[in-house]
Amino acid sequence: MARLRVGLAGLGRMGRIHAASLTWGCPSASLAAVFDADTARAAEVGARLGVPAATSYAELLSEVDAVAVATPTATHADLVVAAAAAGLPVFCEKPLSLDRDVTVSTLDAVRAAGVPLQVGFHRRFDPDWVAATARIHAGELGDVYLFRTSLRDMRSPRPDFLAGSGGFFIDVTIHDLDTARWMVGEVVEVSAHGAALSDPGFAELGDIDTALVTLRFESGALGVIDNSRSAGYGYECSTEVVGRSATVRIDNPPRRHYQWLTPGQATYGLVEDFEQRYPEAYAAELEAFARAVLDRAPLRVSGADALAAFDLAVAADRSWRTGLPVRLSPRQTADGVRYGSA
Repeated sequence: MARLRVGLAGLGRMGRIHAASLTWGCPSASLAAVFDADTARAAEVGARLGVPAATSYAELLSEVDAVAVATPTATHADLVVAAAAAGLPVFCEKPLSLDRDVTVSTLDAVRAAGVPLQVGFHRRFDPDWVAATARIHAGELGDVYLFRTSLRDMRSPRPDFLAGSGGFFIDVTIHDLDTARWMVGEVVEVSAHGAALSDPGFAELGDIDTALVTLRFESGALGVIDNSRSAGYGYECSTEVVGRSATVRIDNPPRRHYQWLTPGQATYGLVEDFEQRYPEAYAAELEAFARAVLDRAPLRVSGADALAAFDLAVAADRSWRTGLPVRLSPRQTADGVRYGSA
């Protein structure tokens, strides 16, 4: 079977996850080369995985069939545009940019080049969410009344990461907003409340560590999102959708599939981070990308989806800062749904 030779740019935490997936977890793709601004890191990873370590991004582009971008966010747009100009399909971690105009110009460049672009919303490839959403879209849930999701980190990232993350809603809530659109439909109103509670450093950065977001969907359904950077007990990502005919609930799974039972008590281990929670999803999103490229088939999540989720995250940030709900006007275009303020 044909395999897509993927070059990986960026070997931080997400890059290492993608390197493992491309090496061992994707029947339709293989890791062909790696690149990182830290050339020593690239050489070490390349030697360990048995692939070349490119000394420049241009060199990486010359050696592969497609590119996966997992570098710091500030570099995403330039690397995606360069790959598109080289005629290469691109997988890129979210977001494409922290600037909307740059995001739009990046999508324009990709469209002009005529190459596929998939953005890393991994939950769309997790088996639980995929199965639940397929049944919702098949009508088994009936009219949707309520969407609820929780995304909580056990501990917050390093301060140097937070400073360049784009803020809480773009870094964290954007995944929940994409999930809301995917499972239920377009959003017409966002209200957000946030607080810096676990560490004064968040407030010093003008950021928060805890948020509650409410949504009103185009269908009339309501949504609730709760997020935390410092939940303490473990990592949690759970979702529930309530409908006329049924309710679907995706709970937080245990780390191991056993419980320790003692008199009056049952205990089991919890996952500590997204890497432990989503190994299947991270491999599946790259497998789906490779198969779409090889089969010349539509991608399951696109650059337009990335822009829509970004716009919703910006609306949540604006609502938090102003204390007012933000009305939105989603409209269908040839390239996908675009959001504007109502």
